[in-house]
This record gives sequence, structure tokens and C-alpha cells, in this order.
Amino acid sequence: MTVPLDALLSHIDANLDASRARLFEWLRIPSVSAQPQHAQDCRRAAEWLRDQLAGLGFRAEIRPTAGHPCVVAHHDGPGRADAPHLLYYGHYDVQPPEPLDLWASPPFEPVLVEGPHGPRIRARGAVDDKGQVMTWLEALRAHHALAGTLPVRATVLVEGEEEIGSPSLDAFLERQRAELRADVAVISDTGMWDIATPAVTTRLRGLVYVQIDLRAASRDLHSGLYGGSALNPINLLTRILGELKDAEGRIRLPGFYEGVAELAPEQRREWEALGFDEAAFLGEVGLSVPAGERGRAALERLWARPTADINGIWGGYTGPGSKTVIPAEAHAKLSFRLVPGQDPQRVIAGLRAFLDARLPADAKAEIQVFGASPAIEVPAESRWVRAARAALAEEYGRPAVLMGSGGSIPVVESMRRILGLESLLMGFGLNDDQVHSPNEKFELRCLRHGIRSHARLLAALGAG
Repeated sequence: MTVPLDALLSHIDANLDASRARLFEWLRIPSVSAQPQHAQDCRRAAEWLRDQLAGLGFRAEIRPTAGHPCVVAHHDGPGRADAPHLLYYGHYDVQPPEPLDLWASPPFEPVLVEGPHGPRIRARGAVDDKGQVMTWLEALRAHHALAGTLPVRATVLVEGEEEIGSPSLDAFLERQRAELRADVAVISDTGMWDIATPAVTTRLRGLVYVQIDLRAASRDLHSGLYGGSALNPINLLTRILGELKDAEGRIRLPGFYEGVAELAPEQRREWEALGFDEAAFLGEVGLSVPAGERGRAALERLWARPTADINGIWGGYTGPGSKTVIPAEAHAKLSFRLVPGQDPQRVIAGLRAFLDARLPADAKAEIQVFGASPAIEVPAESRWVRAARAALAEEYGRPAVLMGSGGSIPVVESMRRILGLESLLMGFGLNDDQVHSPNEKFELRCLRHGIRSHARLLAALGAG
């Protein structure tokens, strides 16, 4: 049965309050994957989604992993062998809500509050990723309600460990490779250009995340007895890390830029035409002076150039008052955001060589690797991207931007490497949604347009 698009969109609008109420139910479940005390809550969040999918005619199950479970569901759609087969991916786990005293309302008691763009939903997980999962879930619901089926074949995979790096996902994808076969993966966990301008993300930076553990003396030392004679690991580590970049902002690891291509002139012109206001972007977080490589445009630095950042550093005495100690150890966490062409293992080897070249005889350094994923570039002219851009343009009344993302979504690389699938990244988040921060929010306007956009995309793909 073919449902007229106008009827479909009217149904979505008439039931928007019910969609929001269902999202609120899910947001009330504190599915914090990083905290063991919330393990049962993670399972409850998975069960909630399984039941929702079962109500839409899916064969839905909870599947165990080495950590938190996955939800897997299948729908045969219209029963045509030539119907497109979409794999919808998302995650039900959320970041820890701390610090709690910075929230304007309890993080797991979702509220609707007024903002500059109308009502917004405030809760942990509102946009990352429960609210965005609801955009395609409610679009599926609308098609099911009016047609009794879906216009495409659909598989759903929603995991519970994305916020802790998806440690169980690759093994799960390997085991379920045949079952999860599809034509494309559809992911809503990215953003728009702005609240009025939709976007499809076609570039994602990769990530190398490490910890450096530097050790010298066999124990902490009194700085009066040993100061001026004994090596101080904190002094050494800060000096080494201070040499990570040169005066122009270029990263000094051996071979770091190997494989990094210059931005194509047409891509540069397209990004320049977006009119990105870096002063406003930085001003929103209390900054005024751009950092990074000199001579590069803002969006090029954010989307197409690699980075190196120290994310944490510690050692010695950090408690109240004074303790004059030369510590035996110093530690730091570093992240490197990578672009297409860079090999994560080569970056790690370059860091090892960079450290070894600067270590004196009495110092030893170990590198713990917590993540190493390459950057991703999605073919901008694929059938799926073209269909998404058309659906978004119809919904918003303006062309959809093809944009990059400074962040990383490792599952996109896993989908390509293990399942052989490209991903369609059609998201509805905004820069000011305060993802991972207190007072995370999702604009109700974005929820509505997201549902309608996914419904349009489904209708278009189902029609062939």
C-alpha cells in the first residue's frame, strides 16, 4: 500500500506529542554504560526499544555481548525482493550526568522548556542518541500506522556501549555479519549546519587515543634532598609534550602528515561559501583567538586537518596544601584526530619515535593505546546521499549541506570494514546542544523535522 506523502506528514504532526511522550519514557531510564551501577538500567533501555520495535511488526530481540546487550530487529517490508534494505544504527547508552549541580533540572527527569527556537527537550541523552534514534523510529511508526507495513526492508541494530568506545561491537558485527547484511547503514548521530539548514555528513575524522606513562626514580623523592640532582618526570613530560607542535601549529611526530591530502579547490570553495563565523563559534565558549595550523581556513582546520591535543596530565602531589616531592611518575592522555589517508598505527609509531628521541637514560615511557580508528569519507554522489539530500531539501525548503565533522564515529569504519556497508549520516543535532555536558538538549523543532525527513526518505526509497 502506498501512502500519500501529505497524509504521512500530517499523521506525524498530529502525533508529535505522543512521539515526545515516548521519548520522555526512554530518557527517564538512566542507561549510563560507563557506570556499573547502571548495568540493569542499560538492559531496561534495551528492553524498552525492543518492545517498541515489536509493536511495529519487527522481529525484535535483545542479544548479549561481552558487555551491555544489543537490540537487533528485522522487518521484511513490502515483501518485494527489489525493495532497498536499510540497516538503522543507534545507541541507547548515555554519558554520565555529572556534575549534577550544574543541571537546571534533574538529568533523568526530562522537561520541555522554552528556548530561542521554541520548545526544547532537556535531559541526558536528549540528542545523543535517544532523541536522534527517535527520529527514524517514529518515521517507521508513521509508515506502519498508515500502511500496515514499511516501504523498505529494515534491520535495526542499537548498541549500549557507544559512549565507552563500543568495545563489544566489532566482535558482535563479526558474529552477526550474515544477519546484518543490507544495502546501506542509516545513522542519525550527527548534526545540521544550523537550525534552519539540514546536512549530510560525508567526512569523519579518525581517532588515536593514548596514555603516556613516564617513570624515572624507584620512588617519590624529597625535593630538598634530591632537587637539582634527580630527574623530575613531570618536568620532562611537560617539556616533551610542549614540543608536540611547532610555532605554526604543525604536529612534529615523524611521518604524521604522510597520506594527508590538500583540500580540493572545489571543496574549499563550497565550504567558504557556507559563511562560517569562527568568532561567534569561539565566542560561545568564551574564546576569541583561533588555534591550530596557521594559514588554514576555519572549516578546513575543523574538518580536513589532523590535530593533537593533551586531554589530561597528572603526577606527584595534587592535594590541598604543600608537599615538596619529586614524583617517580608522570602521566598524560593524548588524542589525535586523523583525516583520510592517515594510518593510525603509523601515528602511534611516530609518537613512540618522538618520545624515544627525547628520553634521557634514566627515564622510561610506556604508551597505552585506548583507541585507533581511521578517518572516513562517504561517497557524496552515492544513491543514498542523493536521496537524503532530496528529502532534506523538500522538508527544509533549502539545499542540504555536505559537511565534515571534527569528531569520530568509529562504528562507521566498522560498518565498512566488517559488513562492507557505506553509511548515510543524516543527523539533526546542533552545536549548542551541549552534548556530553550538563543541560544537554534537543530542539523539539529538530525532532519534528527529523521524523518528517526520515519519513520522506523512506517514501522515496520505497518508491524506487
